Amino acid sequence: MSLVANLHRQFEHLVRELAKFGSVGAVAFVITVVIGNGLHSGMGVGPLTSNGVATIVATTFAYLANRYWTFRHRDRTGLGREYVLFFALNGVGLVITELFIGFTHYVLGLSGPISYNASLIVGTGVASLFRFWSYKKWVFLPASAPPVDPASGLPEAPPEPASEGPGIHRANGHAAPSPRLGHRPAEDYAEI
Repeated sequence: MSLVANLHRQFEHLVRELAKFGSVGAVAFVITVVIGNGLHSGMGVGPLTSNGVATIVATTFAYLANRYWTFRHRDRTGLGREYVLFFALNGVGLVITELFIGFTHYVLGLSGPISYNASLIVGTGVASLFRFWSYKKWVFLPASAPPVDPASGLPEAPPEPASEGPGIHRANGHAAPSPRLGHRPAEDYAEI
């Protein structure tokens, strides 16, 4: 099998997720640009407020599209938990984008629509990398992830393996004294 075919098969699932995530992100970005520019250029609202309001609207769309299309094959850990985490992580993404917009507007003194949109594009690109990674890690959990505690919203601890007594552990299906208690495995005694 060729190296390219092997790599494609190995990363096909990730490529599909990235393509869907990118499509949702592109639509959310259009929503952000249209609303942000409408508020900032059309209505005279400040650049950070314009982007903040636009991002809230786009985030709601992005959550629904990602939950029910991009990551629909992943475990569902509760709409409320996912939505809160999604918004919190988007808040971090918003801060990343706002840093680029704020730096351009307030530090560099560039206040025109071209500089606003350029900083929005660069900031959104950096924030999107963070979002994709964080959604997969904390919001849309893989099917093999431990169950989530409904009270805390955190993954439950895996059950402890049954103990076979103090200082005993299983190695290759056989009980053996634990090396951390200073005991030697039975095989070592055969040599004496």
